[in-house]
Amino acid sequence: MHDNVEYLRIQLACALRWAARLNLHESIANHFSVATSPDGREFLINPYGKHFSRIRASDLLLLDADDPASLDRPDAPDITAWALHSALHRNQPQARCILHTHSKYATTLACLKDSRLPPIEQNSMRFFERVAIDDGFDGMGLGEEAERVSRLLGDKPILLMGNHGLLVAAPSVAQAFDDLYYFERACEVYIMALATGRELRVASDEVARKTCRQWLDYPGFADKHFIALMGILDEEEPAYRQ
Repeated sequence: MHDNVEYLRIQLACALRWAARLNLHESIANHFSVATSPDGREFLINPYGKHFSRIRASDLLLLDADDPASLDRPDAPDITAWALHSALHRNQPQARCILHTHSKYATTLACLKDSRLPPIEQNSMRFFERVAIDDGFDGMGLGEEAERVSRLLGDKPILLMGNHGLLVAAPSVAQAFDDLYYFERACEVYIMALATGRELRVASDEVARKTCRQWLDYPGFADKHFIALMGILDEEEPAYRQ
């Protein structure tokens, strides 16, 4: 995890812009945050009302998870963003970067009575036994609902929020975005496979676990992916760094 706050701003702005490019966002909703303090309680988050595709590093708000006065400042964050991300950064300090989206295919999976993602191809196997599923949706992520959701993650990188969407947690922006990208891809393939109405080719638990380990041991994959994404923006939209 890079500790330089200015560099974290640049990385998070990159993640937000790429989420828009890949259609992982939703209007001016959805929120990305990254911790800046050792205990995780200070964090950067995207501002309310600004489209992901226009976020610059300097636009990101620096908030304190223990300070409810954050909602009284002139540039106050979205109320659900504050509630959910402050609770997560307080209760899950290991989750340095938290990406919450209503991306199309992950949210489709969250709408199914059985929201499990079976190991039908390599991308889904990457997340085998690494997804927490919330089946207790009780309205928007405010107040006690935010606290309830924040306690569900455990040691898993993915929280599939039933009737709601997706939450990704990771020790770095690069890892979180890589997980977001590949989980959405895995969900897309699964939903398309279901749409054929034909029987699925599901791998054994043994093969799924082996493939998951191979993914986790792959050297520097997430960092290289994210550096490539930053390089494209450096050429095409360098203002994200400002």
